[in-house]
Amino acid sequence: MTNSSAKSVIVLDFETTGLSPNMGDRAIEIGAVKLVDGVVKDTFQQLMNPGFRVSGFIANYTGISNAMLSNAPSCDEVMTEFSEFIGDHHLVAHNASFDKRFLDAEFERIGASYAGQFACSMLIARRLIQDSPTHKLGDLIRHKQIEHDGVFHRALADSEMTAKLWMVMVEELEAQNIVNPSFALMQKISKTSKNAIPALLNNL
Repeated sequence: MTNSSAKSVIVLDFETTGLSPNMGDRAIEIGAVKLVDGVVKDTFQQLMNPGFRVSGFIANYTGISNAMLSNAPSCDEVMTEFSEFIGDHHLVAHNASFDKRFLDAEFERIGASYAGQFACSMLIARRLIQDSPTHKLGDLIRHKQIEHDGVFHRALADSEMTAKLWMVMVEELEAQNIVNPSFALMQKISKTSKNAIPALLNNL
């Protein structure tokens, strides 16, 4: 890996035609932020044409209309570009199992793969920000009073929010004298029960 620090990752978000690539759903937008040592060094955003019309529900939910998608490049073109963008970085998403499913399905179509591993900012937030009313991205952003432009459910805006939330959690660990938390530690936190988190952090 280029860097196993939790501060150097790709934070990504997909907008899709539905919930399951196994049911034929496809990605319609990808947004991603490249963090290097905790600083945004690059971003990636692209609409992609799934090859069929999206439902009215999805168009309303995402703000992405069929007219917007009609001139967009194909999923295959965009995913080929995106595979170059992520390189061998580790990956972060809010509710990562969803984004991982779509990334895996889209990459499989073009014969691409990625070397990095995923971490889920939602699972980590459930353990590190236990007093938040919910662990939806918008609620966490408001709970932590993280600056945002009010746009949700568009891929780049959501990945930018997730990147800010991720860095807040990393910095809060540093405030507990955990120097430069590793990506592996963030993954471990996501898999540790809430009650066991204080002991985990105290023993580092």
